[in-house]
Amino acid sequence: MSAAAEATLSRDEAFARIRLLRSPNIGPVSYTQLLRRFGTASAALEALPDLAARGGAPYRPAAIDRVEREIALVRKAGARYLFHDGPDYPVLLAELESPPPILTVRGDVALLQRPSVAVVGARNASAAAVKLSRDFATALAGQGYAVISGLARGIDAAAHRGALAGMEHGGGTVGVIASGIDISYPPENAELQEQVACEGLLIAEMPPGTEPLARHFPHRNRIIAGLATGTLVVEAAPKSGSLITARLAAEAGREVMAIPGSPLDSRSHGCNQLIREGAILVQRHEDVVELLVGFNGQPRSSFREKAPAYEAALEDEAADIASLLTLAPVAVDELIRQSGASAGAVQMALLELELAGRLVRHAAGRVSLMS
Repeated sequence: MSAAAEATLSRDEAFARIRLLRSPNIGPVSYTQLLRRFGTASAALEALPDLAARGGAPYRPAAIDRVEREIALVRKAGARYLFHDGPDYPVLLAELESPPPILTVRGDVALLQRPSVAVVGARNASAAAVKLSRDFATALAGQGYAVISGLARGIDAAAHRGALAGMEHGGGTVGVIASGIDISYPPENAELQEQVACEGLLIAEMPPGTEPLARHFPHRNRIIAGLATGTLVVEAAPKSGSLITARLAAEAGREVMAIPGSPLDSRSHGCNQLIREGAILVQRHEDVVELLVGFNGQPRSSFREKAPAYEAALEDEAADIASLLTLAPVAVDELIRQSGASAGAVQMALLELELAGRLVRHAAGRVSLMS
């Protein structure tokens, strides 16, 4: 267990939290709702079979020996856990609508208290963009910033290397990966990932041993966007993962910045599109610092309005809303309006369906039946 977690959680409750999150059909939203309703993970685990039965399916939480193996692997990797309500958990990340309940980390968690900026972009980046990424990151780390990126090829790797070169002035770099904390990806960045873990900070949401599957990268991107006050896109094609990170940053109410590029290079089209849609054009690292110094939660970029946060108490009995759901995603607010039930009753019904494996949660607070 992490030292921070042990200071605020009993060992048994910390173990129960890991087991709860690793149990079938439990994600960040359902995990948070269960803790809110039952008070502890231990109590929530006891309630899971009954809740799932009301949703129409039998249920068995994650096996105890599986969790014991995970904890052993975390220790073997030299990592530790950060829990969502622990003192070391990053404040900006906690502001997201559904932050990761548990992270595994290696390195200097004090970097999470530094002013921060995400630098992202194309994997098949141009030589000029790679140099820009490295130079911006070196300068920003030299100004005391933690430079956050995803340890991918191209722009990400250049940003980490640049920040490592400039960290003697108080800044540093944070790498967020889509795999377990003990898996290096891509293989050619294994040495860089180890350097980030030893000299900066390495973060994973997935359990150790998890390979980086395509569906994991959007989760990683939300962490990158959530950790930073602002996200800088150096070079990106349309519909790239970097643009997803930028949109997630905008939805979280953070600054979105982009470096313009030639309209003749398709790798610049994403950045130019972001600027056209309201991201702030930057050309020097001083432009980034000017935007982020004293950031008060009101971004100058108009790229996208902040998505409204949605929370509901769960004290009510579950509403009967299964008949309102189809395979098409629908907003939870719309279910509340159409059912006439309280927000808590609707959320409880959704939780029961999710535990039974019948519900899928989508972005922007939408849900649908499992196909």
